[in-house]
Amino acid sequence: MPAEIRLFLCLKDNYGVLLHDPDTGATAAIDAPEAAPIEDALKAAGWNLTDILVTHHHHDHTGGIVTLKRKYGCRVVAPTKEAGKIPEVDRTVHEGETVYVGNLAANVIDTPGHTLGHIAYWFHADKLAFVGDTLFSIGCGRVIEGTPDIMWHSLTKLRDLPNDTEIYCGHEYTAANIKFALTIDRNNPVLEARAAQVEQLIAEGEPTIPVTIGDEKLANPFLRADVPDLAVDIGMANRPAAEVFAEIRARKNKF
Repeated sequence: MPAEIRLFLCLKDNYGVLLHDPDTGATAAIDAPEAAPIEDALKAAGWNLTDILVTHHHHDHTGGIVTLKRKYGCRVVAPTKEAGKIPEVDRTVHEGETVYVGNLAANVIDTPGHTLGHIAYWFHADKLAFVGDTLFSIGCGRVIEGTPDIMWHSLTKLRDLPNDTEIYCGHEYTAANIKFALTIDRNNPVLEARAAQVEQLIAEGEPTIPVTIGDEKLANPFLRADVPDLAVDIGMANRPAAEVFAEIRARKNKF
């Protein structure tokens, strides 16, 4: 049976996500921004928390771990390079390893840049990727611990996932990201269509994720830094993609 998902808000604009294997009853929280909304979602679904899959060490992704571990005795899986900054870790993982939630299998992908040890979890059979704060819908995370070159490389790894892969990111930033993206990629009809769709979703009180990698490749300027027309539009014709990306990210930081 396919994986089941529950998506809900935590803190101010973080997303909490539960991933459930109906065959075994195993359930994972992707990150743990805070405990109470995760507990409420588990109760509503009638699921028991068996795992927490951590993408990176920032507190708004780990703040609920201790409480949840104490209540459920769940396994905490975390990036090898950041395990010392994350509480209650049971298993550390890095690129090339596989993590199971019941029978659901995830490939671990190293995606540094936002933090140096950031990872993503790609459940290839279920066409799902949990990307934390590396990639957002129509955006990407701030380059806090890495460099623009490192972040660009991480984004291209996620961009190379199959087009029908649905991505779940760590925050609801899409509307703000679109306002910025329209200043960078002014003549992109796919982006304009996404803007209209997001406006409607927000008006209806619905989340703007998940979204597919295929759609993001066409509309997200941070994944399009190697598109010549976009580079021309921002005055960086014939510059390396990593430099174009760095310029876009710098402009977003000031937006």
